[in-house]
Amino acid sequence: MSDAPTPFPFAHGAADLDRYADWLCGVGVERGLLGPRERARIWERHILNCAVVGSAISADSVVVDVGSGAGLPGIVLALVRPDLSVHLVEPMARRTEFLDEVVADLDLGRRVTVHRARAEELAGTIKADVVTARAVVGLDRLVPLCVPLMKKGGAILAIKGARAATEIDSARKVLGQFGLVPPEILTCGVGVVATPTTVIRLSRTTSH
Repeated sequence: MSDAPTPFPFAHGAADLDRYADWLCGVGVERGLLGPRERARIWERHILNCAVVGSAISADSVVVDVGSGAGLPGIVLALVRPDLSVHLVEPMARRTEFLDEVVADLDLGRRVTVHRARAEELAGTIKADVVTARAVVGLDRLVPLCVPLMKKGGAILAIKGARAATEIDSARKVLGQFGLVPPEILTCGVGVVATPTTVIRLSRTTSH
């Protein structure tokens, strides 16, 4: 059992997030989706780290989580933000099987769709308000994967760490090619969690 921190810093989803934490620490570790050492830091490093990103997403948005893996951040966002419609995009069968099981267990099927596919295979089939990515690839490779899944005026939220500014500098040529406005570095969860989350927000202009 991986009990949620007390007091829990979100208005919605504590019980379901605790159940999801059990999935990650149990079946997720058994199947190799997370390392055994992650059990001890499942809340701070993984669940809360993702949950605070919800503050950067507008109400009633369609969210596509690219390279969803074990469902981070997509499932967490669906649990703390019941207004969102979430698409989990993941090419590996053992991961999508896990995601299907978790979505069924947490009764998320009306709002969460699991796609066993690569992001490029879904280009043009989903029009997201927001595309999320956590620990997928560098920004220069991530942008070409995400933009075809976005509405005009949509945004990419890339969860990054201390090297966020360096990644932006390395990817400036790519960002210009895809009609993205100058990137912003957001710090989500200040005053809410012990370690805030660094997010690069890349917004698509309405003319591209």
